[in-house]
Amino acid sequence: MLEWKSSKRRKPLLIRGARQVGKTYILSLLGNEEYENTAYFNFEENPALDDFFQQKLDPKTIIDNLSLYLGREIKPGNDLVIFDEIQASSNALNALKYFSEKAGEYHIAAAGSLIGIMLSRSRSFPVGKVNVLDMYPMTFLEYLEAVGKPQLRQLIETKERFTPFPQPFHNELVEWLGKYFVVGGMPEAVKLFVETGNLTEIRKNQREIIDSYLLDFAKHAITSDIPKLGIIWDSIPAHLARENKKFIFSAIRKSARAREYESALQWLENAGLIYKSYQVTKAKHPLKAYMNRSIFKVFVLDIGILGAMANLFPKAFTGDNSLFMEYRGAFVENYVAQQLRSEKQIDLNYWTSGGKKAELDFLCEYHSQVLPLEAKAGINPKSKSFTSFNNQYNPTVLSRTTLLNLRRDGKICNYPLYAITLFPELSRDISMV
Repeated sequence: MLEWKSSKRRKPLLIRGARQVGKTYILSLLGNEEYENTAYFNFEENPALDDFFQQKLDPKTIIDNLSLYLGREIKPGNDLVIFDEIQASSNALNALKYFSEKAGEYHIAAAGSLIGIMLSRSRSFPVGKVNVLDMYPMTFLEYLEAVGKPQLRQLIETKERFTPFPQPFHNELVEWLGKYFVVGGMPEAVKLFVETGNLTEIRKNQREIIDSYLLDFAKHAITSDIPKLGIIWDSIPAHLARENKKFIFSAIRKSARAREYESALQWLENAGLIYKSYQVTKAKHPLKAYMNRSIFKVFVLDIGILGAMANLFPKAFTGDNSLFMEYRGAFVENYVAQQLRSEKQIDLNYWTSGGKKAELDFLCEYHSQVLPLEAKAGINPKSKSFTSFNNQYNPTVLSRTTLLNLRRDGKICNYPLYAITLFPELSRDISMV
């Protein structure tokens, strides 16, 4: 965001992300710390603001009207103008185009929890006229910072060689990871954990967030999709509990067909509430050429939200690692998917052999390389699928993530789950290990 502020090619900034990931907070922080004043407008709280964008979308007229509304002048460069929940006004969203073309001196930043939905309706979206940033729930490393363990975050981020972490740090990081599996990365839940440690209040907060998502279904989706959205959303924990975790429409309802539910599933993805991981049967670049878009897994945006959806409520953090084994390791796969998307913006894919007897959890593209990644819930990393993939493709590096410490066995590189952010850079060149 600071780079955006000082960029010579600055356009209106658009921050998109699911509800309650902290978009409003971060924009307000930017305004308070980097600008003389902040001009804040929320289109969901005050729908009447849309009237300022009903006529000709002239930036000067709009700024004059908004200044009059605020009771003070909005100064270019000195003020940060925030359009919050901008998805509630398609006219305001479209006006960003004209600010980009005719009024670049104004610093405009917009945010919306359903911007992905608007993106799918290109007529109302100013394509090529905005700078876009995606915001996600807090990653494990950000969570470490929030809970007062910045030194552990630094320990991971500054790692340069494939050597084990000191055992006391490893044990502590596994313990904090177990807590992250319950708390997740939604900022308010993390704040509650830091301030109270009360799991009951944390779960209550997570369910309130889920309720807000359900309200969005009813408020913003097309009428025919509303019941389907609820059915799909509620079914995700059950799908992840399956042996292969594949999303099956008939598991939602016996008579359900893909074409009847596809638009509802796409709505959830566009809203940033789920991530899809597509099946790939050939581990070759580019993966999109071998992707089967009709076969996929569905993960939830946040591991803590998934726990609330599944009604998982551990009474205490026992330290026996049983939490990682819940739902056939579903929480581990969801955690890895969440970190790969938010930390690396990696497209999610998984590999199955031709006979579908072997399955590898993640297949990632990095600098035109296809990299396999197996995710295991415990400390027994043996995997027939791993061996099958190796026999078929013989990659330079095989990566897995488990509760084991950072270690290398031949060309197999094990990343501890808490340090998955080091994948794949730390092993990109086996000769450097």
